[in-house]
Amino acid sequence: MTNAAAGTGMFSRTISPLSPSRSDVAPMDSAFSPVPELNLLSELQERLGGEFISDGFELTDFGEPQHDSWSDAEEFVEAFLPFAQANGSGSFYAFWRVDDRADLATLPIAAFGDEGGIHLTARHLRDLLCQLASDRPLSIDWDDVHFAEYEGYHRKREGAPQAHQSYVAWLKQHFGLAPVSDPNDLIKAAQDEFGARFETWIRPFI
Repeated sequence: MTNAAAGTGMFSRTISPLSPSRSDVAPMDSAFSPVPELNLLSELQERLGGEFISDGFELTDFGEPQHDSWSDAEEFVEAFLPFAQANGSGSFYAFWRVDDRADLATLPIAAFGDEGGIHLTARHLRDLLCQLASDRPLSIDWDDVHFAEYEGYHRKREGAPQAHQSYVAWLKQHFGLAPVSDPNDLIKAAQDEFGARFETWIRPFI
């Protein structure tokens, strides 16, 4: 562990008070991931035949390294658990293992840009699920990450509007959550809570 990482207490067991309750998510036997919420989402994605539930978003092989080209340092590679395509151009989402908590769904989420940039985008998985309900494309580069205005290109395909509507209904049914008015507010919340710590930790690697 680098001095920067050690100074931030990366693997302390403290869990944010903003972490969501897990009482309404039963463990599942799905082989997709060790995260019950993602297993439920994987089932929905399969039922929808691969249509995007949100602009550019699609689950990928859980934990499969996509970030080792950024740095092959063992600490860096092991600190991220990729799980989804973030947009239509190759960016992806990964849990950042800020500590050694067992409940992976409460970890902050980072987005890796296909043209550069690694930024925190959500405090935990349920914030991301709410962001996806806005159906807006993620834009990311070295300097910034944000959800752009809705363009609707993916909805021109047959089945796409129904897929997103099904997702919004699924989100309410399983978690009692709804689309947020501005998904960028949740990016700001993640960066306010974890941003300084993340920048200090990641600086030695990129």
